Amino acid sequence: MIIIDIMVKDAGWNDEKMLYNITEKALTTAMHHVSLENVVSEISLLFTDDEHMAKINAQWRGKNKSTNVLSFPAFPIKAGNPPGPMLGDIIIARETVVLEAEKQGKTFQDHLTHMIVHGILHLLGYDHETDDEAHQMEKLEREILQKLSIKDPYIELSINDKI
Repeated sequence: MIIIDIMVKDAGWNDEKMLYNITEKALTTAMHHVSLENVVSEISLLFTDDEHMAKINAQWRGKNKSTNVLSFPAFPIKAGNPPGPMLGDIIIARETVVLEAEKQGKTFQDHLTHMIVHGILHLLGYDHETDDEAHQMEKLEREILQKLSIKDPYIELSINDKI
């Protein structure tokens, strides 16, 4: 069992129950997919706005702009190994996720779920710094999202999907 702690710092995130439900479903599916379903741990998610995210991104990554999701593992972990008592923190910026979903022709909830899955995989030690790492992480994301009935986020949409 993993305890989920959610904090909302932007009025635009107006449905905390929806955020919890999406997080719980994404987390359960991801943990099962990587054979860590019996782990006892805790995860924190901060749902914020672009302004706050830009400050965090500047402080921790030296990038003076917002981003969709940031992950901060509580402990260093090698991909595939069980985490410690605290997975870590995920921060998600609402405006960026909304804009990306619109540009990519996705529903907000599907894109938000993808960002949560992406963040969870980072907390579990997966990364995309090299081509091999990116391939492995994207493969896991695709497989997990497929189990959640969400289309492959890395395939460009056809003209019919945009209508």
